[in-house]
Amino acid sequence: MAEGRMTDTERAEPGQQPGGLSIVSSTTDGICVLTLTGEIDHHTGDALRQALDAPETARPRIVVDLGRVTFMDSSGINIFIAAHRATTEAGGWLRLAAPTAPVLRTLQIVGVDAVIDCRETLHRALDDRPRPRPAN
Repeated sequence: MAEGRMTDTERAEPGQQPGGLSIVSSTTDGICVLTLTGEIDHHTGDALRQALDAPETARPRIVVDLGRVTFMDSSGINIFIAAHRATTEAGGWLRLAAPTAPVLRTLQIVGVDAVIDCRETLHRALDDRPRPRPAN
């Protein structure tokens, strides 16, 4: 898959403290990729919520790279569920990519991984084919 044009849009609080959240946005093959670094909690949730606001496309496609996220609480769960609903209603999709072990555990405990498409790597998340759902 060819890499698309990348834009550097970094959103971080001025003088960001340890435990903050850095969000870098880029575009690859028409897919908005948000690369997160740090912690997702009630202090950093607003920045994530703003970054996830559906891009100005009719059918937004968003991948959130969680490979550098060290912690996520229920704030992140709620933000991802709301973003999933919004992108789905707009005819698009949201995928979570490469969650770290603690983040994956949180996603699995709450059951978000059964609602939002979670993929093991960023490369797999950028694959435009839908992931088959397991049979019940």
